[in-house]
Amino acid sequence: MNNGRPITVLIADDHPLVLEGLIGILRPYPDIKIVAACGDGPSAVKAIRTFKPDVAVLDMAMPGLTGLEGLSTAGTSAHTRFVLLTASATDRQIVMALARGVSGILHKGGAFEEIVHCIREAAAGRQWLSSTVAEVVAQYRSCGHSLKIAEERLTAREQEIMLHVSRGFSNKEVARELRVSEGTVKIHLHKIFQKIGVTNRTGLAAVAINHRHPFRSLAA
Repeated sequence: MNNGRPITVLIADDHPLVLEGLIGILRPYPDIKIVAACGDGPSAVKAIRTFKPDVAVLDMAMPGLTGLEGLSTAGTSAHTRFVLLTASATDRQIVMALARGVSGILHKGGAFEEIVHCIREAAAGRQWLSSTVAEVVAQYRSCGHSLKIAEERLTAREQEIMLHVSRGFSNKEVARELRVSEGTVKIHLHKIFQKIGVTNRTGLAAVAINHRHPFRSLAA
């Protein structure tokens, strides 16, 4: 139970059979209450803002708005924890999702019953990953990238850019957020890669995985 009441849950998947399957699995549990079931990203975001569920379970590949995009759009609610479902996510997508602070990632090929445990863990403020996803994450957690090195070597502007990129922002989006040119972002990004010894955006996200709240003072 969640403070003596059921965990409120929103589920979203564009495949009707999967959506109905999730409803059928979750409905019998008295400590879980489904407040909305959505078939696409935009309706899921609207429902999250309306119902403010404890946990939102989103398909990573929904039409109109993917689970990752939905996380960025609806993730302003500090109350809702996010769990993503995937059938074929790339390593980069998994790493980026975790860098954004998702509470769980489940592979659709696994046992559906895993979702119950994952929802309970998410509601309790803990992270849970299916075994196939955990294997991917372990590879990046073993890379040894240090946030301390980044803080020591990067300028304040470079730290801002690293924070945005590690959360999946494109160069164009970073430029718009920081009100600089896209070319300036590219130059800074090249310097960041050199300074902390990574070669791509996934490497930056790996830093965020090892340290769930990078550059807290800049994000405040």
